[in-house]
Amino acid sequence: MAFQTSDERIKTDIDGHVMKITVDNQAKKNSYEPRMMLALSEALTELDRNPDLWVGVFCSAGDHTTAGLNMPKFFGPTAENVPVPDDNIDPFGLRNRCSKPLVSAVQGITFTVGIEMMLACDIAIAADSARFCQMEAKRGIAPLGGAHFRFLTRAGWGNSMYHLFLCDEFDAAEAFRIGLVQEVVPHGTQVDRAMEIAQQITKCAPLGIQVTKEAGLKYIEQGEKASIDYIPRIRDRVMQSEDAAEGIASFMERREAQFKGR
Repeated sequence: MAFQTSDERIKTDIDGHVMKITVDNQAKKNSYEPRMMLALSEALTELDRNPDLWVGVFCSAGDHTTAGLNMPKFFGPTAENVPVPDDNIDPFGLRNRCSKPLVSAVQGITFTVGIEMMLACDIAIAADSARFCQMEAKRGIAPLGGAHFRFLTRAGWGNSMYHLFLCDEFDAAEAFRIGLVQEVVPHGTQVDRAMEIAQQITKCAPLGIQVTKEAGLKYIEQGEKASIDYIPRIRDRVMQSEDAAEGIASFMERREAQFKGR
């Protein structure tokens, strides 16, 4: 059964242990409004806290990922005040980041916040139609959703500054070359491929996957020493789990493991 968000433009579907979250505001090229951000946060929070959900797929309906924010809804006299609860998962992963793996599928126009939310996920699958542009500096502002540092973790300094300084539009092949996306597939197949990858991830022990993400983020946030110091904490969580015993038993018995996420 799908999880119902507070805005019909943010849809969810559950397939086994995978939650697919779909943005559907096609009439406006999937541009975001404050109520959509709240609903997206609700879906991500459900993914994060529901023990039966192990992996998320984040995608958009239609030919385009998003044209960005519907600016008058966020800024100026027509701005809407739709706060996201502080303990909810933040769609940009700045305040609270989802602990479960997230696979993003993008296509067509993938501008500004579209890139930033893609980079807040862990794996990105791009259709060959995808077009990227981090154009905020052309509007007299700057990226505020994480692009300024997540470009660096994916693409390195030179590639990041090249595109962040030029505010240029680039295609899926360039995004793949610099590491912003991990696969490029024919337009129309990107969501299916993202779901396929998500289902493959669910074959692994969910706790093992979650602490892998946790430890990786610890390194990104605090450096190598913090990651090393964190190993005992995640080791205890994993090695004392039922899934660890099942993994060892399945290996000894030469059968596929049946993980339960505990």
